Amino acid sequence: MNSSEGKLKSSSSELDLDRPNIEDYLPSGSSIQEPHGKLRLRDLLDISPALTEAAGAIVDLVKAPVLEFRTFCYKTKCFELELKYLAKVFQYLTDCSCALDEQDSFTRCFKSNPPEPWNWNVYLFPLWCCGVVFRYLILFPMRALVLTIGWIIFLSCFIPVHFLLKGNDNLRKKMERALVELICSFFVASWTGVVKYHGPRPSMRPKQVFVANHTSMIDFIILEQMTAFAVIMQKHPGWVGLLQSTILESVGCIWFNRSEAKDREIVTRKLREHSQGADNNPLLIFPEGTCVNNQYSVMFKKGAFELGCTVCPIAIKYNKIFVDAFWNSRKQSFTMHLLQLMTSWAVVCDVWYLEPQNLRPGETPIEFAERIRDIISVRAGLKKVPWDGYLKYSRPSPKHRERK
Repeated sequence: MNSSEGKLKSSSSELDLDRPNIEDYLPSGSSIQEPHGKLRLRDLLDISPALTEAAGAIVDLVKAPVLEFRTFCYKTKCFELELKYLAKVFQYLTDCSCALDEQDSFTRCFKSNPPEPWNWNVYLFPLWCCGVVFRYLILFPMRALVLTIGWIIFLSCFIPVHFLLKGNDNLRKKMERALVELICSFFVASWTGVVKYHGPRPSMRPKQVFVANHTSMIDFIILEQMTAFAVIMQKHPGWVGLLQSTILESVGCIWFNRSEAKDREIVTRKLREHSQGADNNPLLIFPEGTCVNNQYSVMFKKGAFELGCTVCPIAIKYNKIFVDAFWNSRKQSFTMHLLQLMTSWAVVCDVWYLEPQNLRPGETPIEFAERIRDIISVRAGLKKVPWDGYLKYSRPSPKHRERK
């Protein structure tokens, strides 16, 4: 009996070293009393009802060892030791619930929010069916025809200009910029794009860079139809990659690959060289580094803010009344994304060209990036979250998880 008591005392002292203060979890005015009956795990969970839902998913993982330990404590009348152990379990559940909440705040940034169904009764359903028929059988063929005509006009002009005016670089670059703006206008027309631009149109000046929040690759198209930007963009495969390496190369766009570590140094050097040129197209960067669902704003990469240039913020806000413009590249190809836009009623958005900003004395590039993110988030009505958007690429894609 003495040996068992010694073991219990040593176990109690070990648990006492890092146990949480259980009184912090009790209602005000309450104190710890020796229980007269059975002490149940749900009695502790009732202290904080907000944790009950999160703890329910985890309680099965700790249920068996808790029951074994409670049986032992009940037989030996060691209620104090049982309370200490259950307090540790409660702390574990609290930590898990906090982790679940943080994980949820991250995934919400990259989830598309479908609109609430409105065709819920016998009166509205026929109207919805008529709308589907009109969008797919009338609007979509007309938009596809508009886009086809645009490509025919663009290619019939761009190819001769690109190859026949190589001796006159200034004229060739000017005409290529105009043609890129033209084809982007045809793309916007193929979605029945309703875009409102606020503020002065960007101009070509040395030592300035434009930064914008990022929802989809169509952000670039919408901005490009007004001004031929040289954009910093991820290298894409397929027909998009072909356009990047041919047509968009002519306006000075810079491509990179996230999987190549050496690309970071090359891109930084090209950024500095491009920003110093007086005749180069304005430089456009999406510092979030990934597409976000236009409701949140993730952390800005500091690369655009340590060039020693004037930073011109651009805020883009889409109206989801007709279609959600967010492109989830891990679930949907860009071709399917365009088809979704072309079969919707319209793409409606606002673009604000905001006041240029410079690095303040004593301000670091990271603080400068956060200040610009504040300006864009306030103007576009975005919620700031402390997440790095690149974390999205470090986890398996939904397609991969579904196949497994």
